[in-house]
Amino acid sequence: MSDTIENQVRGPKRRIEDLTADEINAATGAILLADGSVFLGKGAGASGIATGELCFNTAMTGHQEILADPSYAGQIVCFTFPHVGNVGANVQDEEAASEPARKAAVGMVSRAPITAPASWRAEQSFDEWLAARGVIAVTGVDTRTLTRRIRQDGMPMVAIAHARDGKLDLDALAKLAHDAPGMEGRELTRAVTGAAAADWQSADWAWPEGYAQGPKDGPKVVVLDYGVKANILRRLAGAGACVHVMPGSSTAQDVLAEKPAGVVVSNGPGDPAETGKFALDTIRGVIEAGIPVLGICLGHQMLALAVGATTVKMTQGHHGANHPVKNISSGQVEIVSMNHGFAVDRDTLPTNAKETHVSLFDGTNCGFMLTDKPVYSVQHHPEASPGPQDSFAVFETFVTSL
Repeated sequence: MSDTIENQVRGPKRRIEDLTADEINAATGAILLADGSVFLGKGAGASGIATGELCFNTAMTGHQEILADPSYAGQIVCFTFPHVGNVGANVQDEEAASEPARKAAVGMVSRAPITAPASWRAEQSFDEWLAARGVIAVTGVDTRTLTRRIRQDGMPMVAIAHARDGKLDLDALAKLAHDAPGMEGRELTRAVTGAAAADWQSADWAWPEGYAQGPKDGPKVVVLDYGVKANILRRLAGAGACVHVMPGSSTAQDVLAEKPAGVVVSNGPGDPAETGKFALDTIRGVIEAGIPVLGICLGHQMLALAVGATTVKMTQGHHGANHPVKNISSGQVEIVSMNHGFAVDRDTLPTNAKETHVSLFDGTNCGFMLTDKPVYSVQHHPEASPGPQDSFAVFETFVTSL
């Protein structure tokens, strides 16, 4: 590929030596990629330095819910939609289901400066929320170039920094980005999992009442927490389940002792194969006991590993609220919310696993069911938050089957 064409596709690569003194002096925020590329802008949110995997997210709204999703632990989110912050932030849109789960995305990148809130639901500005949560943001960045780079070359490890005084050590940031470990082989769920088992109370949100209370006499569903989103728990309760959350480190004996009618293997961050080193025995034990199991996102991947399939690292992953997924049995296409950087290799699924959903973006597997056990899973996020509600029925179907 010629340099001219490469620049058109990916955007020109600028390194520290290409920057002028005026550019450096004007910046309070910086992003350094592992390949030495540098992007300067204005810092926002928390001050400091963080490293992580840079991904792009195509959602046009719901930015608080995205950055509060524990599945983004260890990642920096580049929003392709230029405007961020106009709806502010509020407690009701929190997606962390426990205090440790607040360790979600470490950084955010946007094209436009963070705007003041203009929503009646806002309780604080988005900038204030980012700072309180420890998320480092850089605005004024050419996010189109960053997105093209990720699309072509994959999700890079980067260092992101916000220095209010403008004192940015770009050489040190470049080294941090270069030395940062990638996502493959990293176990991140332990850092975002609740420490103790607990019942979950709230159900679906509705204006103007807020969150409803969950049922007191529905089927008991145990959720194995690997960084579960709060709205997964709310949707289960809204579908009629009594929800009991247990740490992902729980054993099969711990789970079975609760006498659950069903078990959900939750979403979460990191490499599923690495998490599977301590989680698969539990998942297999539940499957062998004949209890209905539903897996979501990371849970989908670990269910696949538990029955003998393998997972692979994706080039740019799926991150957004507008992904088309086809339900193979019904032929229906659902627009869904996605957030994952690993995928199940459909060619390794065992003969008793029937593929149920497929991505219409790239043909990757998005769901399967076992033909000889009550086991179901989806790669996408049927609870949305943010995103369309096309897949809400996943929860009703699962709970009513118990």
